[in-house]
Amino acid sequence: MSTAVRWAAFGCVLAPVVLVVYGASAGGVMWVAPVLAAVTGICRLLLRRAERGVAGVRAR
Repeated sequence: MSTAVRWAAFGCVLAPVVLVVYGASAGGVMWVAPVLAAVTGICRLLLRRAERGVAGVRAR
């Protein structure tokens, strides 16, 4: 598992906890972790795609 994935997982756990500690309702925060995980996954896919594109350009 890469460092970026570990930090993303940490952020997905930490963000809802911080929101609840600072007064947000637990029910209102339930959507935060799944949304952050989805955004992280999409960003990771886009980053991989960009890296493959750069590798393809360099190979030519």
